[in-house]
Amino acid sequence: MKKKTTELYKTIWRWHFYAGIFVAPFLIVLAITGGTYLFKPQIEQALYHSYYEVKEESTKMDADAQVAVVQKQYPEGTVTSFKPSSSPTRSSEVGLAEGDATYTVFLNPYNGEVIKKLDNHDRIMDRIEELHGELMVGTWGDRLVELVTCWVIVLIITGVYLWFPRKSKKEKGGTFLIRFNKGGRALRRDLHAVPAVWLTAGIAFLIATGLPWSGFWGTNFQSIVTNTGQGYPPSIWTGNPPDSVTQTKDLTKVPWAAETLEVPKSTVIPNYERVSLTTIEENAEKRGVPEGYKIVIPQTAEGVYTISAFPNKAQDEVTMHLDQYTGAVLTDYRYDNYGWMGKAIALGITLHKGTQFGLINQLISVLICIGIVLVVCSGIYLWWKRKPSHQLGAPKSGSARHAYGFYILLVVLGIIFPLVGLSLIVIFLLDFLVIRRVAKLKKFFNA
Repeated sequence: MKKKTTELYKTIWRWHFYAGIFVAPFLIVLAITGGTYLFKPQIEQALYHSYYEVKEESTKMDADAQVAVVQKQYPEGTVTSFKPSSSPTRSSEVGLAEGDATYTVFLNPYNGEVIKKLDNHDRIMDRIEELHGELMVGTWGDRLVELVTCWVIVLIITGVYLWFPRKSKKEKGGTFLIRFNKGGRALRRDLHAVPAVWLTAGIAFLIATGLPWSGFWGTNFQSIVTNTGQGYPPSIWTGNPPDSVTQTKDLTKVPWAAETLEVPKSTVIPNYERVSLTTIEENAEKRGVPEGYKIVIPQTAEGVYTISAFPNKAQDEVTMHLDQYTGAVLTDYRYDNYGWMGKAIALGITLHKGTQFGLINQLISVLICIGIVLVVCSGIYLWWKRKPSHQLGAPKSGSARHAYGFYILLVVLGIIFPLVGLSLIVIFLLDFLVIRRVAKLKKFFNA
């Protein structure tokens, strides 16, 4: 029994080692960018306060007049959206498209003064988000981030197994407390293992709330949630659900639960003119849409006005579609309409972003991010101190027949997370066809 346990320990240690080597650099990037993005409201307020802030006056221009100012000043552009001023001292924001470029025009709602035309590609926090979500290389980056995130699950499982105390003793040193009096290898081990255990729940939560955003697993999970009745109840539509190939996420940024919501069509009525943007704004206010919402302006004859409120708290999320000719509400989708899974994910996302509970949410999350960086660095240091020269320093693998349960677990994870499954196939093929057949590689990887 002792031999079986030893062989299993060696196998799990080896997998923990390789998983750590793979995810370490990416995990540092994700932790730093994620920790930075948590403070997006404060950072953008500091960067763009001169664009945001206006002097309060007695009367604001209506929405149509504000948009007309922008259209007149930029006649070659197409106005795509309007974000009303959310407070007496806050500017309005008009979305503008010019060719392939998109801009935000900040406007004084009292006198129509154009404060700034900002290229959206120059928004620093958007670039941080892009680096965090797809390493700034598009789809391939998104898949790599997803793969890394899934492998962190393997890292957590193997790490907890290696940490788990095997001797019955009352002292907590080395288990929940770092033994600073030990020094040497024991201290290095504690500096890695003990903080990692304290962070396990937080890291697992960030994984669980981050994966629904991923491009492959998240998209498929989203389809399952919708197709199993956890999607959109009939009550959110006026009349029958729309038969549309356009999803709301194709129009603008909306809450996760509304991304695949089908966009209805306006009923084209001859000689009818589009209702005013001011009317749509008034409709939003009458229906209690929270401040900070955006109105997306239809660009085709059958298009609709879309109102998107993606506020700090999940409970305030709203997505609405309105007929452009009558102003009738065609879709009204809110947090209360979400299924239990949609509500859980919506709440998880706002917690993940640090907005649900304000500053305390941000501070707890950033401490987890800092902890992740420190744990990764301590793991690298632990490896570097024990690594033989000219070798990778990987632990010797134990007997596979004593670790069949662990390998079954890997297969299950590979089924649940297909990118992990694909990577496992690649790993086993490389190990069997290349590493074990080339003497220098076999020695280097301690295969």
